[in-house]
Amino acid sequence: MNFDEYARTAVDLVNADLSDLADMRALFADDQGWMREHVTEKDLGMLRRAQRRLRDVFEFGTTGRDGDAVNELNTLLENFPVQPRISGHDASDWHMHVTSRGASVSAEYLAGAVWGLSVWLCEYGSARFGICADERCGNVYLDTSSNNCRRFCSERCATRSHVAAHRARKRAANLTPASNLTPA
Repeated sequence: MNFDEYARTAVDLVNADLSDLADMRALFADDQGWMREHVTEKDLGMLRRAQRRLRDVFEFGTTGRDGDAVNELNTLLENFPVQPRISGHDASDWHMHVTSRGASVSAEYLAGAVWGLSVWLCEYGSARFGICADERCGNVYLDTSSNNCRRFCSERCATRSHVAAHRARKRAANLTPASNLTPA
């Protein structure tokens, strides 16, 4: 089992637009394609509630409130317990699922996401949970940098933020009267 991939499903969920069933279907990666066919309005409601709670976990982590992050993850683990089972279509396709047979799409997705994020916290600490520093974004991410220095969810947000800061400095410099720049 790739726990990092499960942790990334938590990031995907927090960052997802869940306006309707079509948006929710877009959340599921190719290896979760079977979920697209089985989603219901009930799954959408459950994923929306969990989305808010997982965002709280990221906010707790980024503000040094590890105990709160752990408490929230423990509550989510109780609500979406991992019940591993082997699944597959033939002898060459065996793989693990994280919930029992017959679990709802949302229960299966959330069990994996919460388990992955919990393992991530235990392995790397909640200081590796991030919220994009671009004020127009707000997406969450997992900091995989070597020195825990990541500040943006993507290169796009980093570039956009840096360009905006550069333009703001340029505007400020242009507004500074020339008389202030010459020595007295």
